Amino acid sequence: TAVFVSLPVPGARATPGSIFCTERYLKVSVPPFLFEAILFAPIDDTNSTAKIENGNIFFTLYKKEPAMWDSLTLENVDKEKLQYLRENAVLKAHEKAKEEREAKKVTKEEHKKYALEATMKLEEAERKRIEDLKEKERQKVTEELELWKNQQKEADKYKSIQKEQELHQEIGQIKEKKNEKMNKTRIPNEGISKTKHKPSKGHGSCSMFSQNLKEEQLPAPRSAATIKVNFTPRAFPTALRESRIAEEEEWLHKQAEARRTVSADLSELEDLKEEEKNPDWLKDKGNKMFAMGNYLAAVNAYNLAVRLNNRLPLLYLNRAACHLKLRNLHKAIEDSSKALELLTPPVPDNENARVKAYVRRGTAFCQLELYTEGLQDYEAALKIDPKNKDIEKDAEKIRHLIQGTIQGS
Repeated sequence: TAVFVSLPVPGARATPGSIFCTERYLKVSVPPFLFEAILFAPIDDTNSTAKIENGNIFFTLYKKEPAMWDSLTLENVDKEKLQYLRENAVLKAHEKAKEEREAKKVTKEEHKKYALEATMKLEEAERKRIEDLKEKERQKVTEELELWKNQQKEADKYKSIQKEQELHQEIGQIKEKKNEKMNKTRIPNEGISKTKHKPSKGHGSCSMFSQNLKEEQLPAPRSAATIKVNFTPRAFPTALRESRIAEEEEWLHKQAEARRTVSADLSELEDLKEEEKNPDWLKDKGNKMFAMGNYLAAVNAYNLAVRLNNRLPLLYLNRAACHLKLRNLHKAIEDSSKALELLTPPVPDNENARVKAYVRRGTAFCQLELYTEGLQDYEAALKIDPKNKDIEKDAEKIRHLIQGTIQGS
């Protein structure tokens, strides 16, 4: 019923992948060794086994039909038949492997389909459970809402009844007061008629009495007056509901203090001309000198204006621009920082000035090769004016410089 084969493989490592077996063909390929046999009769390749241990391969080949074999392999067979049997065995093995793959694929698809159906059933049951819960909650809320509406209706009815009762009481009180007033007015009139003379039964006497009674019943007219409304002017263009009142008031307070310091500084500069004592005039003169390229003269004009009024941020801002041109980078940083200090609180009116201050200080930092500090100032300017393409391009250049410096180091 079975054939037992022991195949020694000295010095080589055999694996299950080295063995190929079909009904009539057995092959073991373990380089540098090769064993090949066309079996004497068909075997049951499904139940047959191979065991690898201690450099040997032990085969247990179960015969399809119990019988005695004359030899393990076919003998006296020409090469063509051997080649045919070999190719046929390989072809059958491929077909069998293909069938097994197809069977596995079909089984896998069936399992997948079953799992999908089971998942859909679970999801459907869960969905139905959730919908039932929602429906119960909806009914519960509807009942509570109806109960609340009924309670509100009853409360409104009760309030309306109370209001009607109070109104009736007030009307009754008003009628009583009116009757009392009528009685009070009638009693003195009767006494007067008895002492003086009896009124005639004419139309004039009745109208006079009714007119006096009406005058006593009507209240006096209200006095007229005129209310004057004064509107204080707003120094900021933004709407009041959108503005930050506390910060604006602080800004205006600082501007007022800056103007008050002018009169105190003028007393120290008695020898100046009248026009030279005006910081605005000096600022305009400095701007003209800057436009002409005379940066030293512009700095002198701004210095004198700062002595007259050291609370104007534009003076420091313009002087910082002059220092940049003259390569006085540390002074440019100092003036830009002073301008930013004076440009507080941040309000819409000083946005442009703050952007210039950040850019000029950032430029000075970059020229001192302090690129990180310069990039921070450019990013602060972009937060105020995010649509400024020039500042955005310069910030991108600084980022590339920083990256190149890091890579170089």
